[in-house]
Amino acid sequence: MTDSRGSDQGFSTRAIHVGQEPDPRTGAVIVPIYQTSTFAQPAVGQHLGYEYARTGNPTRTALQECLASLEGTEAAVCFASGLAAEDAVIRLLTPGDHIVCANDVYGGTWRQLDQVHRRFGIESTPVDMTDLDAVAAAFRPTTRYLWAETPSNPLLKILDLAALAQLAHERGAWLVADNTFATPYLQQPTALGADIIIHSTTKYLGGHSDVVGGAVCTDAATASDLAFLQNAVGAVPGPFDNFLTLRGIKTLGVRMDRHVVNAMRIAEVLEADPRVEAVHYPGLPSDPGHDLAKRQMTGAGGMVSFRPTGGAETAARVCQGTELFFLAESLGGVESLIEVPGIMTHASVAGTPLEVPDDLVRLSVGIEDVDDLLADLDRALAG
Repeated sequence: MTDSRGSDQGFSTRAIHVGQEPDPRTGAVIVPIYQTSTFAQPAVGQHLGYEYARTGNPTRTALQECLASLEGTEAAVCFASGLAAEDAVIRLLTPGDHIVCANDVYGGTWRQLDQVHRRFGIESTPVDMTDLDAVAAAFRPTTRYLWAETPSNPLLKILDLAALAQLAHERGAWLVADNTFATPYLQQPTALGADIIIHSTTKYLGGHSDVVGGAVCTDAATASDLAFLQNAVGAVPGPFDNFLTLRGIKTLGVRMDRHVVNAMRIAEVLEADPRVEAVHYPGLPSDPGHDLAKRQMTGAGGMVSFRPTGGAETAARVCQGTELFFLAESLGGVESLIEVPGIMTHASVAGTPLEVPDDLVRLSVGIEDVDDLLADLDRALAG
């Protein structure tokens, strides 16, 4: 693997091997957890690649090299959370700059844009990014980022990344793509023109609901700027968090295959159920984003949203009536989760242009036996 991204090898091979060569001293086949805060230096002003663990850690380096390979970028920088990664990307801007973002981004993203960075002179405009004319109309001379999330959270809209990249680049802006829901296994934003790819590694990359983290994949120069911010601000992941994320990435391909199969089956059953008014899943031929998802993705993902007949009270009752689907925030783990986003993960957007319907139910479909999951949902819908 002369190329650090291992681009000549298959996805799962790179997920298991890039940045993860056997330890040269012991032969350990798994990257060690370098649980140390500092590193001994052979002489004043000289070090062996690492000096202080906030600045760098070998376990973190391995994860960053692996993620860059999977996303097809020159480099990656890992953070303590997905929101810490987003914060660093926004800190690359200066007061007076402007961001056009999707009007159904994750609630935490909008909270950060609207309630944190706006105070420091970074303006943001939410817009329906499925409407390219509306996106173009939202541009200002100071617009620096198009901030796209596809599939979106929680309505699972599919955005045309190639068209958005062209639109941004023609106007001197960058396309920032949140690839958390799709993962690099199902979608390659870099190949479609994205300049910066963001992940909450807490989700599918970690995959086991036991770690919190974030990452930015981009070109080497931008990664260097982000690494400066990472060191200066200190929002770094611990070595054990990096280890757990690397462990999860090794099985990303096989897990995503199962997530997609299970989600598709559940979406089909829900769509045919008279107790359900609407289903959002790009794998369904009836979904508005279906054709674009087929062109842009290799699978529709493991997230399904639906609106049960009966409104918000029914939605809450369904979420409290499941047994295998745990009522919990987050997503992307091997176990199935259920929630009402408008009250839980997206409560911060209530009363804003991004408000989520209060009767929307979001499923993170796990890798359990799908017939058991269907039976669980059927019991909950029956009340």
